[in-house]
Amino acid sequence: MTILIGYLPTPEGEAALDAGIAEGRLRRESIVILNSPRKGAPVDPALASEDQVAELLLRAQAAGVEATIRQPGHTDDLTDEFIDIAEEIDASLIVIGLRRRSQVGKFILGSHSQRILLQADRPVLAVKAGDKS
Repeated sequence: MTILIGYLPTPEGEAALDAGIAEGRLRRESIVILNSPRKGAPVDPALASEDQVAELLLRAQAAGVEATIRQPGHTDDLTDEFIDIAEEIDASLIVIGLRRRSQVGKFILGSHSQRILLQADRPVLAVKAGDKS
């Protein structure tokens, strides 16, 4: 089986990656790292660079975990894209990072993490970034 990890080059994405690699090692499962930029955006800070992708693969390899990276662009709904890929690869676990948002921010913008937690038909591990202070 495979573990699906949602990754952005942010502290929350790093926390999800670390947790996903640890779960892959513990369960002896491969991982798929999903880094999905918005299609058509001229610059997207969510997109991991080629150097970052190489580093992610090296981190998984150093932990003894087989990893692949997917960077499909999404146009409409990142949550649907995420859940579709989890079904496609028959993920045994989904790992996502959570960031702190205000109630107003959640109401106005919604929350992909919340929707993944509620709509996924498989276990979801939600992690927070560690406090660096």
